[in-house]
Amino acid sequence: MAGNNEQNSRVARKKSQPKPPKKHWFRRIILSLAALFVIGVLAGLGLFFYYAQTAPTVKQSNLVDTSAVKIYDKNDDYVTTLGTNNRQYVKSSNIPTALKNAVVSIEDRRFYKHKGVDYYRILGAAVGNLKGSSLGMQGGSTLTMQLVKLAVFSTSTSDRNLKVKAQEAWLALNLEKHYSKSQILEFYINKVYMGNGIYGMGTAAKYYYGKSLKDLSLSQLALLAGMPQSPTYYDPTTYPAYATSRRNLVLEAMYDNKVITKSQETAAEKVNIKTGLTSSGRASLTKHEKTNKILDAYLNQVRQDLVKKGYQLNDGEKVYTNLDMDAQKRLYDIANTSQYVSYPNNGKQTFQLGVSVVDSYTGKISAMLGGRNIGNVTYGTNRAVQTDRSNASTMKPILDYGPAIEYLNWPTYKTLADTKYKYPGTNITVHDFDNNTLGNMTMREALVQSRNIPAIRTLQAVGLSRAKTFANGLGMNLKTVEYANGIGAGVSTLQVAGAYAAFANGGVYHKPYYIRKVTNAEGVTTSYTSTGKRAMKKSTAYMITDMLKGVINSATGTGTTAKISGVYQAGKTGTDDYDSKYKNLVPSNAVVDSWMAGYTKNYSVAVWTGYDKSIEAGGYLDPSNEKISQQVYRAMMNYLQQYSPNSDWTKPSSVGTTKKNGIEELYVVGHLFSSSEASSGTSSSASSSSTTIRNSSTSTEASSSSSSESSRSSSEAASSSSSEESSSSESSTESSSSSEASSSSETSSAASSSETPAADTNNNGVNQ
Repeated sequence: MAGNNEQNSRVARKKSQPKPPKKHWFRRIILSLAALFVIGVLAGLGLFFYYAQTAPTVKQSNLVDTSAVKIYDKNDDYVTTLGTNNRQYVKSSNIPTALKNAVVSIEDRRFYKHKGVDYYRILGAAVGNLKGSSLGMQGGSTLTMQLVKLAVFSTSTSDRNLKVKAQEAWLALNLEKHYSKSQILEFYINKVYMGNGIYGMGTAAKYYYGKSLKDLSLSQLALLAGMPQSPTYYDPTTYPAYATSRRNLVLEAMYDNKVITKSQETAAEKVNIKTGLTSSGRASLTKHEKTNKILDAYLNQVRQDLVKKGYQLNDGEKVYTNLDMDAQKRLYDIANTSQYVSYPNNGKQTFQLGVSVVDSYTGKISAMLGGRNIGNVTYGTNRAVQTDRSNASTMKPILDYGPAIEYLNWPTYKTLADTKYKYPGTNITVHDFDNNTLGNMTMREALVQSRNIPAIRTLQAVGLSRAKTFANGLGMNLKTVEYANGIGAGVSTLQVAGAYAAFANGGVYHKPYYIRKVTNAEGVTTSYTSTGKRAMKKSTAYMITDMLKGVINSATGTGTTAKISGVYQAGKTGTDDYDSKYKNLVPSNAVVDSWMAGYTKNYSVAVWTGYDKSIEAGGYLDPSNEKISQQVYRAMMNYLQQYSPNSDWTKPSSVGTTKKNGIEELYVVGHLFSSSEASSGTSSSASSSSTTIRNSSTSTEASSSSSSESSRSSSEAASSSSSEESSSSESSTESSSSSEASSSSETSSAASSSETPAADTNNNGVNQ
């Protein structure tokens, strides 16, 4: 019995023990999902703030950069705006309330309620998209977010990702802390693209209707408000049916948003979509585009100059330039019609040119052309400022003969040897365009006939260092100078025109410049000018000019095609030959480039002609088109001189005259060379005796010439009557060291760019 009691007792105890609770799996799932949600939210917030930290900065200039930069010419007449279109910024006070209501109704109905990001809108957009219709709620982006996209991002597919969306939202939140709703709406209305190359609804009003926004009807304003979604397809002139449908959708959204009545909606929907459209806006844009095409090279340089000066090109600046619009139009016509010059058409490449026109007195850039037949491009290649082609013999007055007169006081009758000659310190022979030598000649004859050997002999006599100083004083910006540069270096037509203007202006150099003044949006005006610097003595400028007259007027001159009857002018040609390694690719008489640079007392004009790809088919010049550079120069200078006084240069008192072989030659007063002095160091007899020495890199040719100059009596040197000649620049008796004149360390590389197949002195190239 005792055992049974014990057993019953155990059973009873077991039954009385509490049972373990049932497992609540559903609750666990809910809790897990909640935890995952929280983790997801936290992770999302973390990612959001990570993206936010790397978001770009939004400046006010990014928001209002549609304000046009207006360009004025030398007479303060408006000519165009920078860019491809004429943008008109409209302040909020001039934007009709109906347009603001239309934009808000179709793009962001809760615009005035959210703080940049509309969480209700995001949710509503998601639900609406699932249902297939969400009038006025097509996406989660608010107007503020759309403005951010327009300001710092883009509408391209690459900018449609989570990172960009997060950054848009972050920037929108910050934007609304700094700008009012009215300002944000103003920015948006002025920034959106409206098709046909125009931006902003104010510009679109002018383009489509020829009116200001305030003068448009409700129907017209509704169309403009709806166009940004798809400007091409909602163009009322091209796709009127699509445009009508979009306008009506905007009107319906406005009614639903309670900003217009049903009767206003109905009346506006009945208006024909083409009502009020005009072609005047399109004609204005076409005219604007044509003007910009004519001005392309000039505008490009003005734009770059403004950026260098620190302007943002977005504040509606008024830029007053030195542009002579009439001269620019004539230059464009000379290049792009056959009325003045007949251009070749080889069917392979376009015959090209680059032209710069500079005011001789001031350095103001009057006109510029960067090429022919440029097509519908904006800021295309500007060949007028390119420095990758050699300027050939137009360099001779700048680097050779100008310094010789300035530092060595050479007279125009200085004897130079056109005999077999090698670049100093090398075994490389200097050749001329005719592969011939003419013996002794005067400096005048050598320059007029553009002989290469006398030019390099002159550079050697001057010395590379002094020649570089002289040339850079004329804006050449040469980092190094080699003997080959005496017959060409990589400089632009603008640089050459600026340098020649100094010869025309009695030796005073003005760095060429485009802009006279700039007035910003606040009305503050900043003026700009180019302060003239004396780059050479008056005697040097006058003697170079006198010799360069012969290039155009003399029967033996190389620039006779540029002659204009009765016009006082001076100039120099330049022809760049092919490197010998390309000779088998072109005819024997082919050349790479042809230049003509010349000036009057009023204007300096430099012209380059050639082909962009000179070693490809049809890329060479030949005798049939080699003189087109002179024809372009003559046509342009002939036009310029019609409206300018035609007067000759006045000989300064520091220049004397003397008869030599029946020719009136010039000399620097106080430095009248005798016949022996004139032939010292550079005549054929002197040079032949120094050939061996030159090849051993110890030439005394330059130093003997300088020594001859310095041995002149002090009483003769003191007889100069010009106080200007006694300036510090007049170190005329400075000797040129033999190491400078013929240092073997000087390399004789090509004068032109390595990418240009012009004459390389290592390959017997020729420049004329």
